[in-house]
Amino acid sequence: MSRPVAFYAPLKPPDHPVPSGDRRMARALIEALRLAEVPVELASRLRSYDLTGDAVRQRRIEALGGRLVARLLRRQARLSIERRPRAWLTYHAYHKSPDWLGPAVTAALGTPYLLAETSFAPKQRDGPWALGHAATERTVRAADVVLALTEIDVGCLAPLVVPPAELRRLPPFIDPAPYRAARAERQRHRAALAARFGLDLEQAWLLAVAMMRDDVKRDSYALLGQALAGLRDLPWQLLVVGDGPARPAIEAMLRRLGGGRVRFAGVITEDALPPVYAAADLYVWPAVREAYGLALLEAQAAGLPVVAGREGGVAEVVDDGRSGILTPPRDPGAFANAVRRLLERADQRSAMAAAAAQFVATERSIGRAATALSSALAAAEAIRAVRR
Repeated sequence: MSRPVAFYAPLKPPDHPVPSGDRRMARALIEALRLAEVPVELASRLRSYDLTGDAVRQRRIEALGGRLVARLLRRQARLSIERRPRAWLTYHAYHKSPDWLGPAVTAALGTPYLLAETSFAPKQRDGPWALGHAATERTVRAADVVLALTEIDVGCLAPLVVPPAELRRLPPFIDPAPYRAARAERQRHRAALAARFGLDLEQAWLLAVAMMRDDVKRDSYALLGQALAGLRDLPWQLLVVGDGPARPAIEAMLRRLGGGRVRFAGVITEDALPPVYAAADLYVWPAVREAYGLALLEAQAAGLPVVAGREGGVAEVVDDGRSGILTPPRDPGAFANAVRRLLERADQRSAMAAAAAQFVATERSIGRAATALSSALAAAEAIRAVRR
């Protein structure tokens, strides 16, 4: 059996109980590595995330990281070379959740070090997360291969990645297979959802899947409500999948749309989501300050056209004009017009549905990601050999 890759996600480990886009992407990376026939072991479950910019908390996490590094090195010393990790891959390190483990462990062992979806914000240099910002800068400089998921990240990371290290693109991806299978059973899933949530089979179904946090998620829900308020003359219903601390406020906000138009599904497990996507007619999400949005890829994989705000890396996951429509950021009028256009033109919606599924299957699939990760691992090994 080949040597494993040590995987670490300082923001949220892949087996964390709370669903989120971060957890889905972490799991997708692990599955892509396994598809490339690379075994994976979880290096640590340490969460270095600090939401509020608490310097004392950050120092405590840094100290804990140092103790865990010593423990990891003692563990590795007891293993033969053949059983030690082939490489270390850290997912989503940034100033709020720096990697206090990977740089020290890989430097001590001479292990190739890779980063995926690391972001670097120069404006945080003197802010409340200055400690994490400095740590992230050192982390990027220590890496052999840095995998950027969006062009926005490329611009900030490029100055820190000095040859022989490499900065590569790895666009966000998913496994389209379960969504494709669900699409083939669309009518059955549609009938089941109609019965479960009291949806009208004669109306168009809009879908939004997102956590209900009192942050930019709530801002997106608010903008969605503003946009849909201008479409009351059309026959549609909205199904919302998600839960969180802001749910009461978000429900109250969307219920103002009236007419029994909105249904709240709460949490639906990841493996049960493909039929929900496949049963809907249009995915709608304003994407306020969205990094990119894995749910947008999931919707398209199920043959669901998308209307989304053009923020962050959303343009990386929606082929504007082909698989969906991207509107100017935080513009409820433009968003409403795009939704109206696709509700009134079933032919265009159908063409975009087919294009959306094809886009994910050919350009954002887990198979392509597996090939890219295999190549990145080989490059990291060659680079680390030169650096030793």
